[in-house]
Amino acid sequence: MKHTLQLRLSQHLTLTPQLQQSIRLLQLSTLELNQELERFLQENPLLERDDSTPDEPTPLKDNLMSPPADSTTTTSTAETSENTENADSTPLNTDTSDPNMFDDDTPSFNGRDDGDESEYRQLAAETSSLREHLLWQLNLRQMPERDQRLVGVLIDALDDVGYLTQDLEELAAMLPAELEIDPVELQIALNHLQHLDPVGVGARNLAECLSLQLAALPPDTPFLEEARITVKSHLPLLAGRDFAKLKKLLRLDDDGLRAVQSLIVGLNPRPGGDFAQPETRYILADVVVKKIKGVWLAALNPDAMPKLRVNRMYADILHRNRDAGFQRLAGQLQEAKWLIKNVQQRFDTILRVSQAIIDRQRHFFEHGEVAMRPLVLREIAEILDLHESTVSRVTTQKFMLTPRGIFELKYFFGSHVATETGGACSATAIRALIKQLVRAEDQKKPLSDSQISEILSQQGIVIARRTIAKYRETMQILPVNLRKCI
Repeated sequence: MKHTLQLRLSQHLTLTPQLQQSIRLLQLSTLELNQELERFLQENPLLERDDSTPDEPTPLKDNLMSPPADSTTTTSTAETSENTENADSTPLNTDTSDPNMFDDDTPSFNGRDDGDESEYRQLAAETSSLREHLLWQLNLRQMPERDQRLVGVLIDALDDVGYLTQDLEELAAMLPAELEIDPVELQIALNHLQHLDPVGVGARNLAECLSLQLAALPPDTPFLEEARITVKSHLPLLAGRDFAKLKKLLRLDDDGLRAVQSLIVGLNPRPGGDFAQPETRYILADVVVKKIKGVWLAALNPDAMPKLRVNRMYADILHRNRDAGFQRLAGQLQEAKWLIKNVQQRFDTILRVSQAIIDRQRHFFEHGEVAMRPLVLREIAEILDLHESTVSRVTTQKFMLTPRGIFELKYFFGSHVATETGGACSATAIRALIKQLVRAEDQKKPLSDSQISEILSQQGIVIARRTIAKYRETMQILPVNLRKCI
């Protein structure tokens, strides 16, 4: 075979480092973006945060990340759990009608004495774990040391909600043989454990957990004995809401069975759940939506926008010295400019997409979920002349603060269901209608999925029963037999 050399011309798309960085920054959430920027700030001396006040001149006008001049939005941070540490945060609807509120002579409190040089950190009160709470009670009890240690073994074997999921014989086999632990001793230790607070801890199943709590109630509690029998022998019937069979077995009327059900439902099936440490997830809104002169408008949240600039001192040094020794700094200067430009472009794209969503879903902001219209990524991409993948990146983990709450941008997109008039109804609107129907139903005769489908069809929305069931399950609404009350 003869070897030859040939020249061929071809076209292919190459992602430049700047474009790759732009795509990466676009798909990051606000919290992830701040973490990424911290890494850049540590690695690149040419990049720094702009901490200047609005009255100070901007060092580099083109490189400053700041909100628009006409923006009057208010910083807002939403949390999935209550945070009592941010005591100095100002709510959105603060009343500023008092003319003396911002008087210069008004004393202020910042948590420490200004004359004292020492600083005190505000520490969140730590709640004890379930294990610590039980061991503290165990140390207060007068019992032999061997029994106390066995109770400690059982405490270590509890799960997060306070259940003992391991068999006593298995635990006895796991302990060192030289201790000669008998399962009977572990049963005695379990009895001690089940007398500790919270009531129900150390139970091996739900029925035992509820029985322990019923045993702690006063003996004269109405229908206590019937509740004990139900928990011990008929708990599946109560869970399945087979009230007719329960009334026959317990020989109770509707009022009596309703009292038994109320007594059992009032118990705590997760006695150790209050000691769990839920992870707090913070959400910082990227966009704030307000209605101005009858028009819904989006504005960037200034608290979500990092203020970056090029370090003036290093920039001046590079301007005066252009020899080869400063080539590395010159490269870092270019990287800093790229980053500032890409961050600005990221927020500009988020604002454009957000405003396009608001324009298409303006009825939602006026009337709520029932007015949500069908919307797909392609529709926004065509309006803004963007690629669908770009719109997908923009709407992922980006949040919008509205008068109706905080929503991820993806929330406003959804599939559609055909109507009898030839139009389409959003799946979000259908879920809202299902929720309204279930909320208003007769609890003694709840609506079945077929009945809900018929009601929606009367309103012009053609939807199958199985689709109703799917939407109901996504909203964690129980089926008709489990929603029935006495």
